[in-house]
Amino acid sequence: MSGPATGETVEIADKAQLVEFAESGNKPIEDWRIGTEHEKFGFNLETLEPLPYEGPSGIQAMLEGLQRFGWKPDMEGDKVIALTMKGHSVSLEPGGQLELSGEALENLHQTCSEVHTHLAQVREVGDEIGVGFLGLGFDPKWKRDDIPVMPKGRYGIMKAYMPTRGQHGLDMMFRSCTVQVNLDYSSEHDMVKKFRTSLALQPIATALFANSPFTEGRPNGHLSHRSHIWTDTDPDRTGMLPFVFEDGFSYEQYVDYALDVPMYFVYRNGEYIDVSGQSFRDFLEGRLPGLPGEKPTMVDWDNHLTTLFPEVRMKRFLEMRGADGGPWRRLCALPAFWVGLLYDDAALEAAWDLVKDWTAEDRQSLRDGVITTALNTKTPDGRTVLDLASDLLDISTAGLVARKKLDSFGEDEAHFLNALKTTIETGVTPAEEMLALYNGKWGQTIDPAYSEYSY
Repeated sequence: MSGPATGETVEIADKAQLVEFAESGNKPIEDWRIGTEHEKFGFNLETLEPLPYEGPSGIQAMLEGLQRFGWKPDMEGDKVIALTMKGHSVSLEPGGQLELSGEALENLHQTCSEVHTHLAQVREVGDEIGVGFLGLGFDPKWKRDDIPVMPKGRYGIMKAYMPTRGQHGLDMMFRSCTVQVNLDYSSEHDMVKKFRTSLALQPIATALFANSPFTEGRPNGHLSHRSHIWTDTDPDRTGMLPFVFEDGFSYEQYVDYALDVPMYFVYRNGEYIDVSGQSFRDFLEGRLPGLPGEKPTMVDWDNHLTTLFPEVRMKRFLEMRGADGGPWRRLCALPAFWVGLLYDDAALEAAWDLVKDWTAEDRQSLRDGVITTALNTKTPDGRTVLDLASDLLDISTAGLVARKKLDSFGEDEAHFLNALKTTIETGVTPAEEMLALYNGKWGQTIDPAYSEYSY
């Protein structure tokens, strides 16, 4: 979840400006970039408890310690709530999950180097203050009431509004972690094809990265509990977006969808104004009850787009949002998977061919099924997700090889898929690996995960 957007404060005159905003994401192929974001759970190394904001082993101390590496603090009032440096940032999720929003990079070698550098910095500071970080999709041990709330104004608004829209919104906020990748498009036609292909295939990523089988110290019956909580968080702003697959889907149709998603807040003069449930369309007309007579700027629109949470989200790029957080090799594997499928024309065409005949019911059934059965879920053509994932890994590999992005040793990007290829070879997801440990050498306690699965 992002902080308040920065950028143009130009007042929005009409919907056409919002369509132009999406269209301004069009980039020539040589300018396509890769942006990776990942979240992780902080914990006290002695007690395993989640981190408060304040204190010697708290989030504030973590953010202050990271500033030695050149990060600049971003303040909300007198609290540091994020760090920024050269096109990327470290920010806070509602329950203190630490997020890296990476720089827009040219290739996966740079992406994985960025991840490695960030985790090394986090480890150095964490070791000094008695803090560790865990890569999972859902908090495996602590109750929601055990999680401290971070001092960011937007989270107070969301915390009050979320329970009015679904049962699991607060779990999403305080107990979940994801890894996602942000990718470019060259035109509206290219956007539509990438959006449809990646949205249809998000359940495959959910299955491959399933890594959240525990809640409050016990198995929860799901392999991706993080994915489960999104099914009852807020129907207005989540899901598989069937309209993306309708004839005539366009930038304008996505803008219409976003306009109809109720707002959370407006950010003015360093303060969040609660407009939860109110309409951006009314805002366009100067009729927003929370700010009567005032019209929105492009910053307001950019902020609003960050409060939409479908499985794939469009701003001026496409965000792949279907994967659980995980260990560092998988933080490199997720962008590799999607770059291989979407950044090569032949790979994109081959991937689309696998899903183009699916119905909305097919896509929803697959998305629902992988929560519990992951790679063993049946696909619309009667195969398993494991079979389909194997085909997709081959397509992605070919796409990465075709990109010819070589490192200093002459190696292309395909090796970043190795973690996923191991999953395909064994047929075992990260969640199933953890369940086997829990029922075996861990003796049905989750505590060893905090050492064996920490960064």
